[in-house]
This record gives sequence, structure tokens and C-alpha cells, in this order.
Amino acid sequence: MSEPTPHRTTPIPGRAPTGPFRPGDQVQLTDPKGRINTITLQPGKHYHSHKGSVPHDDIIGNPEGTVYRSTGGTEYLAFRPLLTDFTLRMPRGAAVVYPKDAAQIIAMADIFPGARVIEAGAGSGALTCFLLRAVGEHGHVHSYERRPDFADIARTNVEKFFGAPHPSWTLTVGSLEDTLTETGADRVVLDMLAPWETLDPVAKALNPGGILCAYIATTTQMSRIVEDLRAHGSFAEPHAFETLLRTWHVDGLAVRPDHRMIGHTGFLVTARRLADGVTPPVRRRRPAKGAHPTANGHATPDPTAES
Repeated sequence: MSEPTPHRTTPIPGRAPTGPFRPGDQVQLTDPKGRINTITLQPGKHYHSHKGSVPHDDIIGNPEGTVYRSTGGTEYLAFRPLLTDFTLRMPRGAAVVYPKDAAQIIAMADIFPGARVIEAGAGSGALTCFLLRAVGEHGHVHSYERRPDFADIARTNVEKFFGAPHPSWTLTVGSLEDTLTETGADRVVLDMLAPWETLDPVAKALNPGGILCAYIATTTQMSRIVEDLRAHGSFAEPHAFETLLRTWHVDGLAVRPDHRMIGHTGFLVTARRLADGVTPPVRRRRPAKGAHPTANGHATPDPTAES
């Protein structure tokens, strides 16, 4: 089932990302040790911990970046959660797309204001939030999720972050390869187990010059989607990469990499849609001995290898 694509002329409703705190806003209270507690402001309520309480009424109406002292004497710094904070702490069914990968998807898939984006699957809604932020008020994101329980979680998370149902979002419960009938899409983002199974409908949906971006977890998946994109005939040469993120400890003269880092989370593969009937030039690649073994174990020459 799917929701109809809305025609919208009014701004996106819901939570305000700036300005004084309002009832219903989510607020992160950070203590002196950097521990974060997220609350939803309600008049008359109190935030309670073993370090005392903070009245919500003291926070409502004040600007972000204000410090509040609990009845136990502990100071808390108050900010609204960023989208990165929200996605890392959201309730989840499927694993969320980490912010470092979501940022690369937005950049490398060139998600622009006004873009028409198809997403599969919706998972827990983390990437959906980033996509909706990127397409803006005049774009549209159509998400497909085959599991109804994951779709419910995604819908709840998206509506919680934006404060209301997002008018630029359509959510369809069903598999992309069985239910996709759209055309004229600018971008397609696939976060699914076997993205190669969707190449035919995705090719029909994408405009020439549009971008397919696949987010996959393993090297075998990456190899399969890259080779199938090459063999399909509707896409230019794909690009495969991953992003590693390492934070640093900075305290006076003690400057060093942190001992922990977010290493491998997933691979990204991007490819552009060719015009119909176009055969791309054969890509010249350096020869790799044994890259294309035959059934008897012997390597065959790569016809695209540089001589």
C-alpha cells in the first residue's frame, strides 16, 4: 500500500530547528562528563535523575545553548538534537545508515533540492530523514520497504524527527522490484540485500544522467552489483568506495587519534544512467592476473585490460 504523492505549496510543518525551545521539542541535556539525556518538553513536567531534577518550564522559551542547574547542583547544557544525534539514538528495526555514509550518499549521489528520489528499503528511516532534508520543500522521496514492521518503525521515526507527517514523503510497503512503476526519477538509492535484482525497473525509472547509489555491507555484494551494472548496458562505469571516520583527542599539547574509530560500516557503489540505446566506450583497466578465472581455474585474458 502507498500514500498518494501530495501537491504542496506550504512550508514543511513540524518542529522548528532554531529559535527558543517550545513545548514538544526534543532537547539534549549534556552533563559535565558528556553524558546525554534526551527529553521531550512538556509544561509542568520535570527531568529527574540521581543528580536532581530540572523543570521543563525553566527550559521552555529559552534559547539553545543555555545551561541549567539541577536541584542537586549538576549543570546541564541544553541543545536540540542534530539529525546525526537523532539517527544514532532512534528506535530501530533494521540497522541504521550511519551519518558518515548518509553524508557520502547525499554528496556522491548528488541529492539536490527539488530532486525526485526513490529509496529502497526504508529500514528504520535514518537515511530517509537525510534524503528529505536534502530534497527540500519542492522535492520528493518515495521509499519502498518490503517489511511492514520496518515500515511502521521508519514512519514513526521520520514523523518524530520532523514533528509531523512529512508532505514530501511517500512510503510504500512492498518490494521495489515488484511494485516500482515510476518514471522520471533523478536518483535511486538502494539499501537492500540484493540490489542487482532491481536493475531493470530502476533503469526504467531513472532519467538519463540520473544516479543509482547502492549501499551494501560485504565485498561479495559489492562485486556482484558492480559486475551486474557493467553487464546491464544501461549504466556508465560504476564507482565503488567506502568511508572511514576517525576522531581525534585534543587537550593542550596532547593531540592524538582517538583509540576508537568508526571503521567499516558499508560500501557505496554509484553509477549514472545512460541514454536509451547508447553503448558506452569500453573502459580500459589495468590487467589483473586471475581476476576472471574459468571453470577449470585458469585465468582468461580480460578484454578490457590495458595492453
